[in-house]
Amino acid sequence: MRKDLILVADDEPSIVELLAYNLGREGYDTAAAADGPETLRVFAEKKPSLVILDVSMPGMDGFEVCREIRKTSDVPIIMLTARNTETNKVVGLELGADDYVTKPFSVAELMARVKANLRRAEAGRGVADGNSPASLIKRGGFSMDRDRREVKVGGAKADLTTKEFDLLWLLASRPGVVFSRQRILDIVWGGEACVVDRAIDVHVRHVREKLDAASPGGGSLISSVRGVGYRFEDPGGSR
Repeated sequence: MRKDLILVADDEPSIVELLAYNLGREGYDTAAAADGPETLRVFAEKKPSLVILDVSMPGMDGFEVCREIRKTSDVPIIMLTARNTETNKVVGLELGADDYVTKPFSVAELMARVKANLRRAEAGRGVADGNSPASLIKRGGFSMDRDRREVKVGGAKADLTTKEFDLLWLLASRPGVVFSRQRILDIVWGGEACVVDRAIDVHVRHVREKLDAASPGGGSLISSVRGVGYRFEDPGGSR
């Protein structure tokens, strides 16, 4: 079995060298890219397990690269940037980034983020730990298969990213229970990601849109509870 390969995309050679060295010490293989188009080429060729993606790169910025990657893959993406504003974080997360680290960064923290995102991705592929809850939810015309990572509404499939699936599974597994944004963050992101509250709203909106696209009205399965968080509305049926 191959080692996890991490793609480091940054136009600063010193950053690439630093990360390649430390990722190597942690047992990972690495590949590098210095601009947007090269990142997409290396991504398609190497098929990395995770991407560390700088926002400010020549040719095509990290946001555009993230958007392109998300058209074909839900590989974990950690955005790396000198911009430390909530707006930029939300933009990256809206485009499908999983995590956001601001320069200058702690190498130890970034390594921890890499490990955490890889663990969540592995769990998302159905590699269970033996203490996982039942792998199938069926409620009326709604169903989720955790092992297959498959969601259907009214018989139509909804294609969700890893984070979107995990968020929906959390809500659907306990219909009627209100989950606060902080609780969702703690459970789905493990409390390790640098995620602002609004990012939870962004992910919920994406899930609703995809459920609606699969079956009109599907998005109404997730209700907002003003000032608290979200809950799953049981459409009927049994688990």
